[in-house]
Amino acid sequence: MSVVYINGASCISVQDTLAENFSQNLNPENSIPIIKAIEPNYKEFIPPAMIRRMSKTVKMSSVASHHALKEAGIEKPDAIIVGTGMGCSQDSEKFLKNVIDNQEEFLTPTYFIQSTHNTVAGQIALALQCHAYNFTYVNTSSALEFSLLDAKLQITDEEAENILVGSTDEQTDRTMELYKLHNIIKKSEDFPFDFLKSTTKGVMWGEGSSFFVIGKNKTDNTYAKIKDIQIINSLENQETESFVGGFLDKNNLTYKDIDVVILGFSGDQDSDNYYKTAMSLFPESALLYYKHLSGEFNTASGFSTFMACQILKNQEIPEIMKIQPVQKDAIKNVLLYNHLLGDDHSLVLLERA
Repeated sequence: MSVVYINGASCISVQDTLAENFSQNLNPENSIPIIKAIEPNYKEFIPPAMIRRMSKTVKMSSVASHHALKEAGIEKPDAIIVGTGMGCSQDSEKFLKNVIDNQEEFLTPTYFIQSTHNTVAGQIALALQCHAYNFTYVNTSSALEFSLLDAKLQITDEEAENILVGSTDEQTDRTMELYKLHNIIKKSEDFPFDFLKSTTKGVMWGEGSSFFVIGKNKTDNTYAKIKDIQIINSLENQETESFVGGFLDKNNLTYKDIDVVILGFSGDQDSDNYYKTAMSLFPESALLYYKHLSGEFNTASGFSTFMACQILKNQEIPEIMKIQPVQKDAIKNVLLYNHLLGDDHSLVLLERA
């Protein structure tokens, strides 16, 4: 499969990732169960009358996609592909609350219409007046990876040249309550904790929106090449080595060829064992983690992909992401490994452009 390029990248997260030199001001968090994204001034990008009708994930995605397209110098992409785990859950909760409060009578359709998972991709298309291919992947923690794979295939098959790909997820009060009841989110008494040496179950939950412009050709703004993507739904811990090793073999690489490995340590004592197994395979690579900066959520890998783009382009690794003090003079290959509480494992291989 031929190589495609990331020519634009933007991220809204619990860090101030829209600011210049944000990587110098990354602040880790491990003291509260739920952390919220730092939102921009939406009035600078979205008409005030529209803001009132938009959920948080739609607003974040609108701004992040705007920045990515502007950076890539693209006014209208050939396709829009968005990955999400929970979709527009704020509007979903509002609709369900209306159903209960009104005893299933006299319901307005607005919240229902806006609660569908493809609302984000649709709203971006409406704003851009883009009538091209528009698709949404809902694959929990691998939704972004499926979206990137779709874009890569379309460009390889010469069906498109520039594709807007994004990932987004928001928090909602009721869903967070349910996650706490199911011990998906750590209990307050478990904080603070060490992400790399956690002895408790559950995670710190975040949110965010990341968008990328995937192109056929390299430009002056290019961040990285997308070499390959691999996804598997379930995996035993003892199969981690063959999963990672087989992926590298397919790309004619050895463990030594990987300069940086970005692992999705979430602080869950059980599912983080996959990452600990993967760590042992790369004794000469710089090992990084990131969910102490972004929190865990369905499409948290968007944050790691964004950070990998910055690392490859700037050839610098933020100290706050390092698991161990390994210095790399040149960074060529970056491997991203992610899953959500042990399910939906993904590998993404990026290369310096």
